[in-house]
Amino acid sequence: MKKQPALSAAHCQVLQQPFYQFAQMKQFAPDSIEGVKAQYRAAWTDWRDFVLAVQAALAAQGIVFAAPHIERWCNGWQVRAHFFAFFKLPGFERDAPILSLILNRQRFTVSLDWHAYKAAQSHISLAQYHQWLDQIGQPQWADWDLWRGKDSEYAEHKTVAAWQPAPSEWREPQDFYRIGRHLPRDELAEHDTLAWTVARLTDLLPLYRLSCQN
Repeated sequence: MKKQPALSAAHCQVLQQPFYQFAQMKQFAPDSIEGVKAQYRAAWTDWRDFVLAVQAALAAQGIVFAAPHIERWCNGWQVRAHFFAFFKLPGFERDAPILSLILNRQRFTVSLDWHAYKAAQSHISLAQYHQWLDQIGQPQWADWDLWRGKDSEYAEHKTVAAWQPAPSEWREPQDFYRIGRHLPRDELAEHDTLAWTVARLTDLLPLYRLSCQN
């Protein structure tokens, strides 16, 4: 039987590099380049298989997304500091609201997100995206993390319950908000990361649907 794709601290470790740009590697650590490339290819292949397995598991539950976007491990001049993928419902591929997966050297994050890169062509405005904020006063969201787009992906974020004042009062018109959960790298082995991811995306789906209403 084929082994179920999973994420581990070893994948996070690959993303912890002294240099990410090939020009820096050539200058300071030329003998490391081929090894780094091989490690990234192997880790990214696991990441791709994991994301596709998440898609298949969701589809088996009747939740059908468009083909996920899975960012490549290298953009030609540097390796990535994180692995990134996202899901959108069919018909919303051009819009900026996404359900995102990010694995970095520190943790794995599943969140409802605004893909700023797509904002200019999105049929959904930032104000429309933020419609989900009106729902997070419900008790099931109290222990989810909430953070701004400008916040570092490595920062510690406050829970919804910890945000003061009330959600309707702290919106910043020029920034956007994310809501999600994290698994620290040292806790990945304690979880079935595939099942955990499917569950978190299923939890977030109602908010994502709200974010796509225009």
